[in-house]
Amino acid sequence: MTEPVDYQTDPTRYKHWKLQFDGPVATLSADFDENAGLRPGYKLKLNSYDLGVDIELNDAINRIRFEHPEVRTVVITSLKDKVFCSGANIFMLGVSSHAWKVNFCKFTNETRNGLEDSSQHSGLKFIAAVNGACAGGGYELALACDEIILVDDRSSAVSLPEVPLLGVLPGTGGLTRVTDKRHVRHDLADIFCTTSEGVRGQRAKDWRLVDEIARPAVFEQTVRERAAALAAHSDRPADARGIALKPLLRSHEENALRYDHVSVEMDRKARTATFVIKSPQGEQPADIAAIEDAAADWYPLALARELDDAILSMRTNELDLGTWLIKTEGDAAAVLAIDATLLAHRDHWLVRETIGHLRRTLSRLDVSSRSLFALIEESSCFAGSLLELVLACDRSYQLALPDEPEAAPCITVGEVNFGLYPMVTGQSRLARRFYDEQPALDAVRAAAQQPLDADAAFELGLVTSNPDDLDWDDEVRIAIEERVSMSPDALTGMEANLRFNGQENMLTRIFGRLTAWQNWIFQRPNAVGETGALKVYGTGEKSRFDWERV
Repeated sequence: MTEPVDYQTDPTRYKHWKLQFDGPVATLSADFDENAGLRPGYKLKLNSYDLGVDIELNDAINRIRFEHPEVRTVVITSLKDKVFCSGANIFMLGVSSHAWKVNFCKFTNETRNGLEDSSQHSGLKFIAAVNGACAGGGYELALACDEIILVDDRSSAVSLPEVPLLGVLPGTGGLTRVTDKRHVRHDLADIFCTTSEGVRGQRAKDWRLVDEIARPAVFEQTVRERAAALAAHSDRPADARGIALKPLLRSHEENALRYDHVSVEMDRKARTATFVIKSPQGEQPADIAAIEDAAADWYPLALARELDDAILSMRTNELDLGTWLIKTEGDAAAVLAIDATLLAHRDHWLVRETIGHLRRTLSRLDVSSRSLFALIEESSCFAGSLLELVLACDRSYQLALPDEPEAAPCITVGEVNFGLYPMVTGQSRLARRFYDEQPALDAVRAAAQQPLDADAAFELGLVTSNPDDLDWDDEVRIAIEERVSMSPDALTGMEANLRFNGQENMLTRIFGRLTAWQNWIFQRPNAVGETGALKVYGTGEKSRFDWERV
C-alpha cells in the first residue's frame, strides 16, 4: 500500500529549497534534489518538480508569512547553473494516475494563487529572478510573482511548451495569467504557447512575458534594487517578533484524522467523511500581547492550519470518500468572541496573516472536488467564521425542534460573513449565495448577531432544508445515499459550476479550465494513450495522434 502524502514539513527537512534572510528581503532558491522525488520512478532533473517540491514551497511561504514579519519581498531564484525551473517533471506525470495529476495541478495552482493573495492582502511581494531556462510550471511560478526579471545571456528563455511537447495544457494557470494578468496579445500568446524553445531577451520583454531583462554582470544588482523598491512600499513591520509554526498534533488512524480542534471520521462503506470542527475552549486572548503569547496555539490560527491539513490530506489520500459531511461542536458565543478579536485587530500583521490563512483554507474547501453537506444539529456552533463552512457547502440541513425550541440548534450570522473571507471571485459567500441581490442581503444583515433556528434560517435562505426531529434521520440519510450513488465525474463538473455561479475573474477561470479542459485532456489518448505525447516523451518515439478534432 502506498504511503499517504503528508503535507507537513519544516525547513530542517527540505530537500529542494534553500531559504536565506537579509532584512526585508528573503531569497528562496530552487535546488531540487533529483533523487528525492515523492514517489519512485523518476528523477527531478533540471529543477523539475513534483508534489513534494510544492509541499516544501507552500511551507516555506507560510513560514515567511508568520515567522519572519520583517520580510517584505521574497526573491525566488535558482542555484542550478543555467536553469531556473523546467516545470513539472514529465516522467512523474507519465507514471501518475489521472487523479494524482489533477490533484497535483490543483495544489500547485493554490500555492501560486497564495503568492498573489499575500501580495494583495498582506504586503508580501514576490520577484522571480529567472537566472536560467524557465519552462512550463517554472514559468507559471514566475507568472504568480509581482515581477519577473530575466537574465539576458542569449540562452535563458521563458516558455510554456506543454502543447507542442506533451499534448496537454499548462496545468496551473499559465495560459490564463499570460492573458489576464500580463495582457500578452493573444496572437503573440498563440505563438508563445506553441513554440517549445520559448522566448528570450528583449523579445520576452516586448511581448510582456517578463518585466525586465538584465545582462549577467548586472543581474544580481538589478534584482536587489527591485526587491528593495518593492519592500519600500510594504507595510509589513520591520521590528515585529515572528511566531514559530510548530508541528501540528495529529493522529492518523485507519479511519480517522484527529487534531486539537478538527477531526475527520471516515465511513468507507458509506463513502463519506465527517469533519467535526470544535469551538474554542476556555478563555481566549483578546489583545495583541496575549495573541502573540499564544502564538501558533491561538485558536483561529491553529484551526486554519489543522483544517487546511485535513482538507489536503483527505483530498489526496482518500479519493473514494466523495461526500464530506461538515459539523461543528461547542459554544457559538466563543466563536463570535474570537471573531470580534479578529475584527478589532485586523490591521495587526499577525491577525492579518491569520485571517489570510483562514481565507485561503476556506477557498481550498470551495475548489475541492467533493460533495459538501453541512449538518446543523444539537451542540452545533455554526456562527460567524464557522458559518462560512455552511455557506461553502453544496447543501445544508438544520434540525428543527418544534417541541423543544430552547434546545434547537441555531446559526448566527456575524460581521465577518459580509466580506472578511472572500472567495477567489472576490465575493463573500453570502453575496455569492444571493447573487448580490440587495433585498436578500439586507434581510440577512438585519438578522445578524441573532441566533437563528431552523425555521428562521430557512426563511432567510441561509439553509437548504429544515426537517424536524421526526423527519431528520430519514431526510438526511436519503440525501446522502442519493449523493454517493451518483457519478463522481458528473458531480465534480456540476459542483464546480454551481459554486462559482456569478462573476468571473482570473482565478475562477484558472480553476474552471483546470476542472474542465485539463481534466478532459489528461484522459485523452492524444496525451496519455500508449502513443500519446505525454507517454512517449523522452523515448525517442514520435507521438501518434488521432487527428479528429473534438
